[in-house]
Amino acid sequence: MTDYTKLQQVRQWTQDNHVDVTYISNFHTISYLTGFESNPYERTLALFVFADAEPFLFAPALEVEAIKEMGWPYKVFGYLDHEDPYALIADHIHAQLTDPKVWALETGNLTLDRFTALKQQFPAAHFDKDLSPYIQQLRLVKTADELEKLNIAGKWADFAFEQGFAAVKAGRTEQQIAAELQYALMKKGIMEMSFDTLVQAGEHAANPHGATNETQVKPNELVLFDLGVMYEGYASDASRTIAYGQPSAKQKEIFDVCLEANLTAQAAIKPGMAAEDVDKIARDIITKAGYGEYFIHRLGHGIGQTDHEFPSIMAGNHMPLVEGMCFSVEPGIYIPGVAGVRIEDCGVVTKESFKPFTHTPKELKVLDL
Repeated sequence: MTDYTKLQQVRQWTQDNHVDVTYISNFHTISYLTGFESNPYERTLALFVFADAEPFLFAPALEVEAIKEMGWPYKVFGYLDHEDPYALIADHIHAQLTDPKVWALETGNLTLDRFTALKQQFPAAHFDKDLSPYIQQLRLVKTADELEKLNIAGKWADFAFEQGFAAVKAGRTEQQIAAELQYALMKKGIMEMSFDTLVQAGEHAANPHGATNETQVKPNELVLFDLGVMYEGYASDASRTIAYGQPSAKQKEIFDVCLEANLTAQAAIKPGMAAEDVDKIARDIITKAGYGEYFIHRLGHGIGQTDHEFPSIMAGNHMPLVEGMCFSVEPGIYIPGVAGVRIEDCGVVTKESFKPFTHTPKELKVLDL
């Protein structure tokens, strides 16, 4: 049974901020607050919360029965594809409030065309309240149930690494390896990755976000894996770099520096330290080794319902870490023409340390040719 405590907290926020209507447009936020999980794609899925009335969901007609069946205790309204959703939304809101003037929006999510459609229906309203920072804070500290799902998602990522490593053979393409590990997951009932699986062989790994392609694995080079799965609405995200045959001395050195940065940063994490200090610990190690210019992204990002969410673990973020925060630690070194290495775990801040969700060994694994 869904717990609507978080939804009630949003209603309290609505009251405290003297807002008439809070419009929630992000389907991840809707899932978080209501338990109804669906990506509406180009259609409109919305949750409306009021200071002095019950909330309601507004959804494509094809989703209405599913919302009712899950036990949603409030009203749900549907619309057909040929209908104007915002005209209908206006009708439903006016049935609750004659003249809603003060609105709160998820400004980090609502598209300009939908905002324009909303303004046309409520021309006298003010839309200057932003719910997004409050939702970020609400989702920042994970519940025990969320942590259980994140841990299970991490275990499936470990399984994916095992399958992917076993698929590495000379002449095989990155795409073939990715397909094999994903097929192994699907046979176990894990049908969705949290992002496009990344397998990068040799020099290709020096492009941190280069898509998995037809590059073939060659002997005596590094292979980078970056992957994650979705489990009951929660994501995993982890990276490992292995060697197929013996890497060069330069590649081994890059790997060792990256591993030291990962292990040292994770070991230092504790409640109260600033997010930027975690980044600095890893970055200083890489910089001291002479590779600072090749570490070209933040150390980490939050994780939960999506693989990238608030907060960022990076320079300039003074936010203190608190127990229950979940994020990645992923130092990387990317040298064009040489190799790319990234070693990443996502985990949770505990009372005294950092507990990863993934446990695949991080020491260099060298596969036999």
